[in-house]
Amino acid sequence: MGVLDEFSLNGKVAVVTGSSRGLGQAMAIALAEAGADVIGVATRHQPKTKDFIESLGRRFLEVVQDVTRFNELERIIDRAIETFGHVDILVNNAGIIRRAPALQFSEKDWNDVIDVNLKSAFTLSQAFARRITEQQTRGKIINIASVLSFQGGIFTTAYTVSKHGILGLTRVMANELAKFKINVNAIAPGYMVTDISKPLREDPKRNAEILSRIPMGRWGMPSDLKGVVVFLASEASDYMTGAVIPVDGGWLVR
Repeated sequence: MGVLDEFSLNGKVAVVTGSSRGLGQAMAIALAEAGADVIGVATRHQPKTKDFIESLGRRFLEVVQDVTRFNELERIIDRAIETFGHVDILVNNAGIIRRAPALQFSEKDWNDVIDVNLKSAFTLSQAFARRITEQQTRGKIINIASVLSFQGGIFTTAYTVSKHGILGLTRVMANELAKFKINVNAIAPGYMVTDISKPLREDPKRNAEILSRIPMGRWGMPSDLKGVVVFLASEASDYMTGAVIPVDGGWLVR
């Protein structure tokens, strides 16, 4: 088998949260382009994601689900298995942000962000890992961290804490799940063109400040994550676990 064959996802089944737009949509499409069938989880219908993936000849199951309904998340994994016969890949991408000074940050905003960004990732990973152990197959968990997993930021208290938590979750589950042939890794996007970053991009001062610090001189695009998510989902990364790969245009090394 040649090295490029190791990147193939033919016959694999991937669950991707937050797949209706932005980073999640791009990663869901990338996995399908590499050969995987996809279960896309979002709070809204996602016809564009569905149409694109099915145009590739891959199957797509739309799941309209609030990931903070924790007692229903295991059912997502079960539906994947019922529909496609098995499950192989989980991408924990769903995420939100609330911006406010730390001294004014509300309990509701704190809970909302932590529940979506961190608790749902743990709950889904737990359900996924249990099914993988039952299948006795290899599994891949890919968490979406952030450059704010390494930095403090400003006005992003809960988001920063949640993304630091994603690193901790990645590392502890990597340690515990390796014996079950489950790899757990993370991607840390930098400043990307998404709905979350729109207020920053529309603020001329903040936009200029951010661009001045990115060595590659531009905001990242959702498509910039396609290669790395396929790598982490594929056999090419079988000996890699507990790692975090920044995709940030050089932000963290500046």
